[in-house]
Amino acid sequence: MGKYLERAKELRNDPNVHYNCAQAVLAAFGPDAGLPEEAACRITANFGSGMKMGETCGAVTGGLMALGLYGIEEGATVGGFCRAVRENHSGCLNCRDLLRMNREAGRPQKPHCDDMVYECTALVEQILQEKK
Repeated sequence: MGKYLERAKELRNDPNVHYNCAQAVLAAFGPDAGLPEEAACRITANFGSGMKMGETCGAVTGGLMALGLYGIEEGATVGGFCRAVRENHSGCLNCRDLLRMNREAGRPQKPHCDDMVYECTALVEQILQEKK
């Protein structure tokens, strides 16, 4: 397990603070790029729950922000990140669709959202390692 994934797990499992999906992803990567955790959490505050309206999953938007923070902007890489998530989730990136499919499968929400955070964190971490 990489250090960013480990940090994302610590954030999602913190019993004292609720980090939304976007916060947990970006805050895991921020400090090494000079973005304090508190600032990362403020920036991503409105991206949890699919921008608070069921749109693009917060873990995905947090991952995209983390890539941008590290200067990764080329379309092929960013598109590859989104494609990888879609391939793992029946073509979906939207929170409402992901949660609906999760409910239909009879699974609880928190583990699903945690898994989305961990998946997106691991993908970003993999991309960063490849770009070194």
